[in-house]
Amino acid sequence: MIRGVSMVKAMRIVLLCVSVLWVVPKESACKSDFSRNSSSSSSSSPPLSQRPSSVNVGALFTYDSFIGRAAKPAFQAAMDDVNADQTVLKGTRLDIVFQDSNCSGFIGTMGALQLMETQVVAAIGPQSSGIAHMIAYVANELHVPLLSFGATDPTLSSLQYPYFLRTTQNDYFQMYAITDFVTYSGWRQVIAIFVDDECGRNGISVLGDALAKKRARISYKAAITPGADSSSIEELLVSVNLMASRVYVVHVNPDSGLNIFSVAKSLGMMGSGYVWIATDWLPTVMDSMEPVDSDTMDLLQGVVAFRHYTTETSMKRQFMARWKNLRPKDGFNSYALYAYDSVWLVARALDVFFRANNKITFSHDPNLHKTNSTSIQLSALSVFDEGEKFLEIILGMNHTGVTGQIQFDSERNRVNPAYEVLNIEGTGPRRVGYWSNHSGLSVVPPETLYSKPPNTSTANQRLYGIIWPGEVTKPPRGWVFPNNGKPLRIAVPNRVSYKDYVSVDKNPPGVRGYCIDVFEAAIELLPYPVPRTYIPYGNGKRNPSYDNLINEVVANKYDVAVGDITIVTNRTRFVDFTQPFIESGLVVVAPVKEAKSSPWSFLKPFTIEMWAVTGAFFLFVGAIVWILEHRFNQEFRGPPRRQLITIFWFSFSTMFFSHRENTVSALGRLVLIIWLFVVLIINSSYTASLTSILTVQQLTSRIEGIDSLVASTEKIGVQDGTFARNYLVNELNIAPSRIVSLRDEEQYLSALQRGPKDGGVAAIVDELPYIEVLLSNSNCKFRTVGQEFTRTGWGFAFQRDSPLAVDMSTAILQLSEEGELEKIHRKWLNYKHECSMQISNSENSQLSLKSFWGLFLICGITCFMALTVFFWRVFWQYQRLLPESGDEERAAHEVTEPPSRSGRGLRAPSFKELIKVVDKREAEIKEMLKHKKLQTSQSGAGSSHSQHSEIS
Repeated sequence: MIRGVSMVKAMRIVLLCVSVLWVVPKESACKSDFSRNSSSSSSSSPPLSQRPSSVNVGALFTYDSFIGRAAKPAFQAAMDDVNADQTVLKGTRLDIVFQDSNCSGFIGTMGALQLMETQVVAAIGPQSSGIAHMIAYVANELHVPLLSFGATDPTLSSLQYPYFLRTTQNDYFQMYAITDFVTYSGWRQVIAIFVDDECGRNGISVLGDALAKKRARISYKAAITPGADSSSIEELLVSVNLMASRVYVVHVNPDSGLNIFSVAKSLGMMGSGYVWIATDWLPTVMDSMEPVDSDTMDLLQGVVAFRHYTTETSMKRQFMARWKNLRPKDGFNSYALYAYDSVWLVARALDVFFRANNKITFSHDPNLHKTNSTSIQLSALSVFDEGEKFLEIILGMNHTGVTGQIQFDSERNRVNPAYEVLNIEGTGPRRVGYWSNHSGLSVVPPETLYSKPPNTSTANQRLYGIIWPGEVTKPPRGWVFPNNGKPLRIAVPNRVSYKDYVSVDKNPPGVRGYCIDVFEAAIELLPYPVPRTYIPYGNGKRNPSYDNLINEVVANKYDVAVGDITIVTNRTRFVDFTQPFIESGLVVVAPVKEAKSSPWSFLKPFTIEMWAVTGAFFLFVGAIVWILEHRFNQEFRGPPRRQLITIFWFSFSTMFFSHRENTVSALGRLVLIIWLFVVLIINSSYTASLTSILTVQQLTSRIEGIDSLVASTEKIGVQDGTFARNYLVNELNIAPSRIVSLRDEEQYLSALQRGPKDGGVAAIVDELPYIEVLLSNSNCKFRTVGQEFTRTGWGFAFQRDSPLAVDMSTAILQLSEEGELEKIHRKWLNYKHECSMQISNSENSQLSLKSFWGLFLICGITCFMALTVFFWRVFWQYQRLLPESGDEERAAHEVTEPPSRSGRGLRAPSFKELIKVVDKREAEIKEMLKHKKLQTSQSGAGSSHSQHSEIS
């Protein structure tokens, strides 16, 4: 907001200064120019249906520049082509009024005002973003669309400049292309070298935002004064070379950018290990210098550059074929194409404008007319009355030009922005891929991907191989340790407890311990030397606060913190941790005592549910076997009392495989075999569990884990400096008054032994590595209860986005794979006593129903199938016996009762008779069926004899 107000004030001052030139003679000259345009005023305008004979369009750029020398012949060619094409403006001549901005904001503003005097309907240019910022205010005031073919500053697309329109690509997209390339190469830091003007500052600002989204950053912004000499550039590059990053993004002007590489070459900064990324200014210079001399190519070997990508169309090829005939003063570059398309865009928009029966009129600006009372004459400037409507038509255009599709999005940017990725090697640039906001980096031309869904995923990014400075094919690491003589500042906690992990030492390097050895071993695996110095952190009387230590790293007091530093969420927001080199997590330690033996210990192997289901199945299987054997086996028959005793005896005797009753039926034997298998498994499991309970020492504690500890109101001990206190208070909502900070192992043991009633603590919450040492040194008097309730690890904390953190993580993984971490662990942490970390829980060791439900299910299904077959067979036999009883009754009724009631002799089968059939022995049933079959055959023979007698 403040910057915009300043620009407005500056613009007004410039207008006042320039307006001195507009005296009455100048105004009369303006009127003569005005008469050349047939649509210059409302009083001289033709009828609505009549088109003007000519229309003025302004062109403002710096003639003597790489861009200007290519743009001027392109403008002239476009004007000639438009006027020669009668299908576009249909008799209306397009005149381009040229003005030289001379690479000056003040002169450019004067040129813009002079263009506005000629009643232009649009102004094309300027190429400079700085000048565009100034004359955009003129365009806003006079309602004249300003189409720039070379101003790439992203902020020009803001709502502050409604009449500004960019016909080239926005640097916003180029900076995101560079960001994708940096991410693709695996770098986290870059140094931006840019010219300190609107284009440079704003472009680098977008680059910083884009890198931040990919967790990368600009480590240093090296600004160059516009037009700086070689000595200033050398001073800047010397300071840049002392920094860690070796990835340089150069965003400067085409006319002076090569000086940077010339100075860098003399300083030895174009060799192996360096990365130079240039924006589109470098391809513009190289294309304009075609062919490039060998000295210039020698400066640029290994540089990566981005160039505007324009689709290969027949229109572009025809224009390129004509280029030599245009006799340009300088070589071709992509800005010539954008200049050519800008003229055609205005021409086609004018054609649409006229076909809608619009006319061109100008009127005096009331704001400028108020100054007529003074010697400053601004009334010569007129407002384009239809400027807003004409701007809407331009924004709505959609056609194909030499640069491809010309269409604008809602933010007035060209659609489908794309860039070529060039690698400068040998005698010229080599294209290694493309970038577009549709698919990111690819080796396929963007237009072939537009028909597919957008895909900018990391796995989809691809480029051809790049030859880096120093003729290196492997991507450089992108950073080195600074050459300013400062070693790596390493903060080490000055601990008073658990000194085997890390502690201060009198011998070099001044520290010792498990963590130090791991760090030193990882450093040795790095492919480059790391000068370092260890700095103790803390007073040596109490363990320091690790959160404060992390804050010191964030504040740049230290470069890295090395020690037993836990990786927690709050810390990862401010620093970068390496790969964990040891696992950790919070556990609860409490006093334990040996569990007293119970006379009911024999019941502990099974849960109550398991006992109940097992007993029920014993009775169930006994009853099933009785049913299946009752008809076949004499041992399962007799008085009801005897049979009931048999069921109970048989059921429970199978537990010891001592049942005396034999099974004779096939179904009974099947059920018994399955049940004995189940009993075998249950007996074996019970024996094993009971043996374990009676022979292994059982320890108990009234604290069962973190849940019971939180629910209580007793004191909890934590170690000084660790994150455990904050975790208990912030995450578990434990009152701070319950937390007791303990300094060393002696206080740990003393507090646990005294207990909460004697001023001690009920339990201690600490990290697993510390607890392993504590239990070993206390002769296993204490144990952990419950489970680990956090999962984390220890790592080394580096400053945010430090590239050393990534290399150290790789080194730690290598140590782990090679077994070196385990060797270091055994060296420092060889415990005196190996304690079982966690007490056994008798309830957790009980065998539950879920461990055996499969066996019970198999047994139950077998019993059900056996019963189904048994009752089906009994019912079948019963059905066969029914006709015999019916026949006897029918015969009796025929003798004793009248024939009219003979139909009531049949009676339905009863449940009582079915039970009688079930209760009969199998031999009796077979005898009855045999007797029935014999009777049936005899009755059949007698019936046939009677019928024969009656016939006779």
